[in-house]
Amino acid sequence: MARYNNILVAVDGSEEAKRAFKKSAEIAAENNAALVIAHVIDTRTFATIEQYDRTIVSRAETSGQELLDRYKQEAHNKGVEDVTTIIEFGSPRVKIPKDIAKQYNIDLIITGATGLNAVERMLIGSVSEAVARQARCDVMIVRS
Repeated sequence: MARYNNILVAVDGSEEAKRAFKKSAEIAAENNAALVIAHVIDTRTFATIEQYDRTIVSRAETSGQELLDRYKQEAHNKGVEDVTTIIEFGSPRVKIPKDIAKQYNIDLIITGATGLNAVERMLIGSVSEAVARQARCDVMIVRS
């Protein structure tokens, strides 16, 4: 099996993301790798809100930070020493495989299989599919 040095896991609070996180912490500990835990707040969800209502954006950021803090502690508990957390705003489809992966020299991205139905997948595609298509490194999609 390949040896990984910098692993990126995308989390959003879903069960799929929780499974992806657990797998990423396991692989990071086995490889003595750095683990980057990213939460991308999809700003397109704010498009209908009057000029990005500050309280809603702030609430999303606060809950995202709490999520990251819990995952960081859990990663340390599982033996991962080098853990970085990131909150970004934008499209997860772009931020994860292009911006964050490049910035942190990622050699493995782990993401949960998203729970979209067939119609949603056809119209918008899942984040995990987009990441797998655009990433320049290995991608692991964790299924339930």
